[in-house]
Amino acid sequence: MSLSMLRPRHRLLYLALIAIVIALGLASRKYRPELPEIIGEFAGDTLWALMVFLGIGFLLPGLSTLRTAALALLFAFAIETSQLYHAPWIDSIRATTLGHLVLGDTFVWSDFACYVAGVAIGAFGDLASRGSR
Repeated sequence: MSLSMLRPRHRLLYLALIAIVIALGLASRKYRPELPEIIGEFAGDTLWALMVFLGIGFLLPGLSTLRTAALALLFAFAIETSQLYHAPWIDSIRATTLGHLVLGDTFVWSDFACYVAGVAIGAFGDLASRGSR
């Protein structure tokens, strides 16, 4: 299969997937104590990165899978690294529910592995769903 022969992304499908991934991510946080420890610990960050990949795919449907993955990782890594910075203005944003969900608040090295896993899941799914013509 030639990557140049991939069908374009279906934006409605990506929008639906984003909604599902957000619901799963919120559920992974809400029901964390009931989940197996490894899932409770890492699912939220992995799903967040998958959502970023899907969001970029939705916004830029003509972008290649590789570039979509690279942008998603760049964004996720930048957000994680930004958690090392604590000024009153950004911490007040992080104190809101939406700000916390998007920006997080605590830098954790293991989150980088979760982001790679989430983006990889998105990239493999992207390639599989678009197939060759």
